[in-house]
Amino acid sequence: MVVNRKDLLAGLIFIGLGGLFAIGSLDLPLGTAFRMGPGYFPLVLSVGLMLIGAILAVRAINKESSPLGGVPWRALIFILPATIIFGFGVRGLGLVPAVFIVAFSSAFASRQTGPVFAFMLAVGLTVFCSLVFVYALGLPIQLFGPWVRF
Repeated sequence: MVVNRKDLLAGLIFIGLGGLFAIGSLDLPLGTAFRMGPGYFPLVLSVGLMLIGAILAVRAINKESSPLGGVPWRALIFILPATIIFGFGVRGLGLVPAVFIVAFSSAFASRQTGPVFAFMLAVGLTVFCSLVFVYALGLPIQLFGPWVRF
């Protein structure tokens, strides 16, 4: 029997994370499909993540193995701090600067992305997120927060 270790590990990680979030969502009222409580949607997403993990793990069996490879340091260096900055700064900076920082920084996780493309991507995602979340959905998110002065 041949096992693709990379796919099996990814599937097990999905199952584990989905299980942890499913357990965490059980502390919240679930409600019903027609009257959803705050724990309903996280539970559904968790079950979906566990299902994807199970499919991935089963497909990894009898599949040619590939090496696990190294740690993607470039992605960790650019994406992880960007999401942390977004989480801590979206209220103070506002949606526009926070999304721009995340998109611009995350674009450099790929070696093939240049600064011009990263800038265009960041501008496009910032405009898209502003239109969708603030104008279309009407969420109470400030475009520019109190930390940004013009």
